[in-house]
Amino acid sequence: MTTTQEQPVRSVPTVSFTDAEAGAKVFPDSGASARRYNYFTPAKRKQTHYEDVTVEVQPDPRHYLAQGWLYGFANGEAGYPLTWTTLKAWGVDKPEPQRGPGSGGLPKDFEWPAHGWHEFRDPNEEWEFTLYRYNANVVRQLNQNIENAREAKAFEQWSPNWVRFVERHIGAWMHIDHILGLYVFAACNRSAPTNMHNTAIAVNSMHKIRSAQDLALYNLTLSEEIEDFDGRAHLDAWNNDGEWQGVREVVEALTAIDDDWGESMFATNVVFEPLLGELFRSHMVQQFAAANGDFVTPTIVGATEYDYSQRDLRWTQACFGPLTADKEFAAHNVTIMQGWLSRWVPRCLEAARTMEPLWSLPDMKPRTFEHALDRARNRFAGIVTELGLELSQEPDT
Repeated sequence: MTTTQEQPVRSVPTVSFTDAEAGAKVFPDSGASARRYNYFTPAKRKQTHYEDVTVEVQPDPRHYLAQGWLYGFANGEAGYPLTWTTLKAWGVDKPEPQRGPGSGGLPKDFEWPAHGWHEFRDPNEEWEFTLYRYNANVVRQLNQNIENAREAKAFEQWSPNWVRFVERHIGAWMHIDHILGLYVFAACNRSAPTNMHNTAIAVNSMHKIRSAQDLALYNLTLSEEIEDFDGRAHLDAWNNDGEWQGVREVVEALTAIDDDWGESMFATNVVFEPLLGELFRSHMVQQFAAANGDFVTPTIVGATEYDYSQRDLRWTQACFGPLTADKEFAAHNVTIMQGWLSRWVPRCLEAARTMEPLWSLPDMKPRTFEHALDRARNRFAGIVTELGLELSQEPDT
């Protein structure tokens, strides 16, 4: 006779889904028919390589990061605090989701919006690869231009006054690019609220640092090629020449903007660059150099001018333009930016006036200072208008 041994009955815990598990969140390409996967809505019909490598590399709980920020600061702030600028974008005033252990996803009573900061995309579509490729091409071209000038003995054609101008005043601009690159743009790189903003600011920083390096290396080359060229004269000019002290004061003030990355970027790229940067680079150096026998310096300065006018200004307009037409905070943002204009425009125009004696130094003077300043003012007024802002007064006082 055989007996059947009874098997013990085990209690298995019931599976409880908390929406914290992988795959719980529904993203744009979560459907079974999707041929590829991404967790963001592309700006256009298909996502670009730029978006794939840039959009929310560090996610945001206001957008997709279900479990909240993974890190914080000693003062209790976490992630990318939106209070690091006084500007606002739609959706930022929604209450923070309340989360507890195992709570996982978003609250059940409302869906957290993809707030307005995440609508920004850099029109240049810059990221690590494009940055290296672009700067490598610029440096390669500049080196070829300088080598061609050496072979042709072109530096011997410069007038003596132009040699003195280049050693003191072209060299002085490297200090500006160095300061802006390291202590304005690089300093604000971590402060903006999305990876798209941070990447654009970092690229802008690298443009300035590369430009300062271009001028420093050019200064060393001229010290070797031109007899009696004083490679240290730019230090004395930057520290002591009256023509540079107004600009120096503005540049140092830009580094001292306290805890607002928006004002730093706006004051530098919207106000300083057209009223002072382009005034010197485009309306002075590039107009005067050829008339004084110099075809090399405009290529060095022109690379910096292209950085700003064709790349850095483009992302700046794409960043600030939508904020003046924001769904919730357009009036707030316009008021803030108008205040920034009132603060920085008079300072930059005063600094521009202190630069006027530079226009009298070269032998050949194809353009007056007033003509150059008029063109800079018109360019600046166009930028302000495109952003949906107004000048409280004509930018010539």
